[in-house]
Amino acid sequence: MTEDLFAPPGTAWQRLSPNYLRMKLLLIPLGWTALFVGPAVAAFLVGPPALGWAVVAVWAALLAWRLIRAPRAFRRWGYAERDTDVYLTSGLFHRRLVCVPYGRMQLVQLQSGPLERAFGLATVEMITSSTQGGVTIPGLAQADAAALRDRLIARGETQQAGI
Repeated sequence: MTEDLFAPPGTAWQRLSPNYLRMKLLLIPLGWTALFVGPAVAAFLVGPPALGWAVVAVWAALLAWRLIRAPRAFRRWGYAERDTDVYLTSGLFHRRLVCVPYGRMQLVQLQSGPLERAFGLATVEMITSSTQGGVTIPGLAQADAAALRDRLIARGETQQAGI
């Protein structure tokens, strides 16, 4: 029943590139290790050994939780293009469904940083006339992102949107 609440009407979800999950599974250990190295070293040098091991245990628990959670969160991302709007869903614990009418889009941006490019990925951002600013679809294959950008622009122009 809850899944129906987050399903696009009459359209299947398009999913993110598997490379996005690979990138996340690489970044999670690197990021969490970088975050905990300083406190762990300080705890071992200044405090009792138990404090240092407690910091290491917290790091290991958080790292394991994030690595287990990442594939499930990845599977929750999706977007669906319809004739008049785009739907976007995400969120593992706090589900989110956003509908962006083409008539509200003002700008479509395509971004790809160095790490994303190394994994062949890009991000599409739709800037809208809403106070929320925009909607971002990360982790698309570069060719898929370029094609999505072109379709969004074409549909926006067809519907005389602000693009």
